[in-house]
Amino acid sequence: MQLYCESLTTYKRLSTVEVKIGDLLLGNHHPIRVQTMTTTDTMDTQATVAQTIRCIEAGAELVRITAPSKKEAENLQLIKDELRKRGYNTPLVADIHFTPNAAEIAARIVEKVRVNPGNYVDKKKFEFIEYTDADYQEEIERIRERFTPLVKICKEYGTAMRIGTNHGSLSDRIMSRYGDSPMGMVESAMEFLRIARDEAYHNIILSMKSSNPQVMVQAYRMLAQTMQQEFGICYPLHLGVTEAGDGEDGRIKSAIGIGTLLEDGLGDTIRVSLTEDPEFEIPVCIDLVKRYAIRSEQSKKEQISGENSTSIPLLTSMSYSPFEYKRRESRVIGNTGGKHVPVVIAGYQTVGKITPQSLESIGYRYDPQLDKWNISDGAADFIFITDQQIDFALPGTLKVICLQQRWKGISNKEKYLPFFQTEEYLEQKDFPKSAHFVLFDTARTDLWDDILKAVQQNSEIILCLESSHWHAMPSVRRFIARLIEMKISCPVIIRVESSKDSIDEQLIHFSTEAGALFLEGMGDGIWLWNKKAQLQNMVVSGRTYLEVKNNQQFLNNTAFSILQATRTRISKTEYISCPSCGRTLFDLQETTAKIRAVTHHLKGVKIAIMGCIVNGPGEMADADFGYVGSGPGKITLYKSKEIVKRNVDSDVAVEELISLLKESEVWVEPEGMNKE
Repeated sequence: MQLYCESLTTYKRLSTVEVKIGDLLLGNHHPIRVQTMTTTDTMDTQATVAQTIRCIEAGAELVRITAPSKKEAENLQLIKDELRKRGYNTPLVADIHFTPNAAEIAARIVEKVRVNPGNYVDKKKFEFIEYTDADYQEEIERIRERFTPLVKICKEYGTAMRIGTNHGSLSDRIMSRYGDSPMGMVESAMEFLRIARDEAYHNIILSMKSSNPQVMVQAYRMLAQTMQQEFGICYPLHLGVTEAGDGEDGRIKSAIGIGTLLEDGLGDTIRVSLTEDPEFEIPVCIDLVKRYAIRSEQSKKEQISGENSTSIPLLTSMSYSPFEYKRRESRVIGNTGGKHVPVVIAGYQTVGKITPQSLESIGYRYDPQLDKWNISDGAADFIFITDQQIDFALPGTLKVICLQQRWKGISNKEKYLPFFQTEEYLEQKDFPKSAHFVLFDTARTDLWDDILKAVQQNSEIILCLESSHWHAMPSVRRFIARLIEMKISCPVIIRVESSKDSIDEQLIHFSTEAGALFLEGMGDGIWLWNKKAQLQNMVVSGRTYLEVKNNQQFLNNTAFSILQATRTRISKTEYISCPSCGRTLFDLQETTAKIRAVTHHLKGVKIAIMGCIVNGPGEMADADFGYVGSGPGKITLYKSKEIVKRNVDSDVAVEELISLLKESEVWVEPEGMNKE
């Protein structure tokens, strides 16, 4: 299968067309640019200017402002003039939905316009329409007639354009022909891109956003490959996960989607869409981007020095499709592999004495009065220990991984499983006949053949893969690709270690390197380690989202959040929450927190919280329930894509949402945790 990027083994940015946005150059190997979007009312000039300045001073290189109608588009001139008067020349982007006339006004004022092909000309009523090829071509000509004037204005004024497809707002026409799929997303953008190219207009960026990182990653890859095949060139890509949410969950989901693509050199500009004030998005963007500035320098040094001894073995074709999710086939060993959900391993090697209370941080709470363990949905499956003693009865669902020398002296071989370093395992003459774990650093390419031979000879091995390579994720992925090529089906645990200083940086590190592999269907378990037990608290808008009093809790929560975001193990409620903008009709941060507080115990339920009708119902995509602003102080409630209650007063809307959840028989009373 043809690759969708320059290389799957060496870090190399995808070559793209250079685009000029005001004085900012983007694409063509220029630095990855970071951007955000204002949340103020566009008609409030001073508030929008003030917030834009805060974003610029935080590091934003582009700032997007909503222009839902002609009056907001016209007011962009006042906003731009005031910013320029104050000495700020950062390019502005007009965000357009539904209103071509607003786009045509904005294109004469700001440096870039963003249009959504799903609702720029087409409408969405969730209707299936049968098209003949001739009928479909007539629809394309209708789009050409309506879209071409904007293209000509942009060309005349030197205005850049983003053709921004959203998974949740694909038109009925696209849905009827291509379905709710990455292919539909790609074709939606390609239709508009072909029209622009016919007008010899190339100052274009494209995006393929979704709240589901799996769909998002597949769509971007497919778009890059489609442009290469059809045009022989690629236009720059703007990366983002829509409605990622807030706090650590929003950061994890964004890092998984954006980071997976950046790992392969895709992406020229990014935005992390958080349900927080926009200036707080920028540090997360910067932390993401700097990883790949470092990758680029390391790649150049390797090329200049000619040191290939540590290079990842080349991969010129793929034995699996990068455009669809299919879990790698693995055999079952205990509760690991096969169709079991990925397991979570918690490292207890730094904990002195292990007590029942020590396990509360990984989802197990002991009730001495009842002599019962309460087990949460986010409870780890294994703990790893070194020389500690455990002198109490563990919960039945929890097993212990220990060093193999220690394991030899333990009588309870059912509860305790041995762990081997690579070299000591390869020295074994007789492999254990029961389940055991082997740690392998995939950067040790000199040992690939030896470890693969050992794995082929042993049906009870569970491989724990990590990489000390500077480009770690592709190193692990390449080794797993070798397993697939050789039809070796041992379960694989993805192990990532981080030594970053802050919570944000560790979340990005873990999410990118582990999450990318789970999106590829390559993991049967996850094991996170870190070297910084005392992490800085992450404070956003004056609120601490995560306080690391207990490092095991931080690592366990992060592991389960990564599995949740990759849709490989659902252990909690999922919130699809838009990042707010000038169209928002209620306090999104406050409302999200309120809804989360009363629904967080509903495992597996997806709730979308959308600021306005632009972001719902379409943008909610695969949410089960929706809470959507429909007017000042008014909320419309959805079940899937169907309206259930219109224009509910916002004072009682959360209670009405709970009533809807009860009527739909998904509500359970919050009783704490399951008991063993």
